[in-house]
Amino acid sequence: MNKKVYLGMIADIMHPGLINIINEGAKHGDLTIGLFTDKAIATHKRLPYLTYEQRKTVVEHINGVAEVVPQDEWSYVPNLMKYRPDYIIHGDDWKEGAEKYLRDEVFEAMRKIGGEVIEIPYTQGITSSGLASEFEALGTTPQARMKSLRRLISAKPIVRIMESHCGLTGLIIEHTKIQTPQDETREFDGMWASSLTDSTSKGKPDIEAVDLTTRLHDLNDSLEVTTKPVIYDGDTGGKVEHFVFTVRTLERLGISAVIIEDKVGLKQNSLFGTDAVQTQDTIEGFCHKIRSGKEAQVTNDFMIIARIESLIAGKPVDDALERAFAYVEAGADGIMIHSKNKDGLDIKEFCQRFRQKDAHTPIVAVPTTYSQYTEEELAEWGINIVIYANHMLRSAYPAMVKCAESILEHHRCQEASAEYCMPIKEILNLIPGTKK
Repeated sequence: MNKKVYLGMIADIMHPGLINIINEGAKHGDLTIGLFTDKAIATHKRLPYLTYEQRKTVVEHINGVAEVVPQDEWSYVPNLMKYRPDYIIHGDDWKEGAEKYLRDEVFEAMRKIGGEVIEIPYTQGITSSGLASEFEALGTTPQARMKSLRRLISAKPIVRIMESHCGLTGLIIEHTKIQTPQDETREFDGMWASSLTDSTSKGKPDIEAVDLTTRLHDLNDSLEVTTKPVIYDGDTGGKVEHFVFTVRTLERLGISAVIIEDKVGLKQNSLFGTDAVQTQDTIEGFCHKIRSGKEAQVTNDFMIIARIESLIAGKPVDDALERAFAYVEAGADGIMIHSKNKDGLDIKEFCQRFRQKDAHTPIVAVPTTYSQYTEEELAEWGINIVIYANHMLRSAYPAMVKCAESILEHHRCQEASAEYCMPIKEILNLIPGTKK
């Protein structure tokens, strides 16, 4: 009976280094590939370009591979204890750095089951991460961008979305990341095209004064320099007849989702709450708009998310729940629940009660006023997507005002440049393609 050999891999981009380690593994026995699922990858790296099923199809047709099984955790230990291989194969590049703790776990697990760790010399000059960076520089397609939001919702405990109102903020969201002590790469998963920040950046009120064509023209600046999914703030969606064309246009551009709120009349920002007139649509009227939008879309990947304004309008959670279930029945792909209360308890109650009847429909939250809760806490409530809806613009404005005031105060820009401005060389290096 042949020995059992285990090799874990992502296998998004196949290259000679991976083929080499597969060949080496097959020399020792029947080779099982533990193929990392999107769920296992999502908290440590960006999602692969290919889906799990696509990657599985490629790997299982490589000579030397006897079997492909899912690896649902970043840690190898659960699969090692489940399949109990005689050997595990890994490149020797994990002896130092962020993955050293994984190596320590594997050695301990293999000691317990009486197996052996075989480390293969790292193939110099080529890495999956390096190739991924090159592919990322090439951009994406509308179809790939649009599909990625649903994959993220399935793979992650909570999807992290940040507001973007120009190409520069899009680049910040695309590239900003931190590395945690637990070897997690933490970054934003996508962008929120906010009507509030779109209009504010133009010096106009948030009353749907900026038309769809203008907003999409500006959004294209971000689409040209980013690859991450976009959720579009559709306000009320306008007239049903107009919303149909909005859906088709957004879908064609590769936008992943549109969120529309169940209000009618002249838009007033929701955070005014009952201080401004907030008139909700009827349940029947808004359901008709949702159904019309769903009938208009071409693919199954585009999402229409219903934003419920009951709590903003001073109505009870019961009203919000009644609307939520009706909107899902009408075809809504997700529910956004909004509130201006600072304790967030009405949001928590809504989510927990909604989840008692509906365990699957994604819930979106915008914790602008109840910002004390962590993403982990929001996920425990049943929330799938958190949107930081206006923070890029809100942080930029005070800095620009202080810079302007400093120049007025000192009759020169030296102090402003030193305290509020990034070096000009950093600007030149910030935008891809500026420096050859």
